[in-house]
Amino acid sequence: MRRIRLDRIDRRILQNLQADGRMTNVELARRVGITAPPCLRRVRALEEAGLIRGYHAALAPEALGFPVTVFAQVGLASQAEADLQAFERLVAGWPEVREAHMLAGETDFLLKIVATDWDSYQRFLSAKLTSAPNVAHVKSAMTLRVSKAEPGVPLGDAPAEAAIAEAEAETAA
Repeated sequence: MRRIRLDRIDRRILQNLQADGRMTNVELARRVGITAPPCLRRVRALEEAGLIRGYHAALAPEALGFPVTVFAQVGLASQAEADLQAFERLVAGWPEVREAHMLAGETDFLLKIVATDWDSYQRFLSAKLTSAPNVAHVKSAMTLRVSKAEPGVPLGDAPAEAAIAEAEAETAA
């Protein structure tokens, strides 16, 4: 993964693709104010640099039979690197777990889990999560409603622009 320096056009490309990943290259080029060929080259460079990880559809879990979302705070008995990696490998194989974040503090991992109903989550909790090796405790919090779900990062905000410029300046120095 090579490092690239972001200019104003690159940031606008990222901002537009983050908002609509299905946008055609021609439309993207029009929105950022360049022609299609250099726009496509820039998008490919952003992909190769790892700034664009992929393109995904935002699905409606409720409409697909997964109305229950639970955040589980997991504490492990051991935080040795081998034990952390073993837990991460185990979690990667559970399709119910949609996100897994290793944290600093009292909780070792925060898992976002979807389920068809509360009973199915409880079965997952008993059969898989709490019975997993090295799991010491689990605290569950069921989502009542989603107030905000904004993917990506705040590319259009002035503070973010300033932070990126500052980081670029530090890297150049």
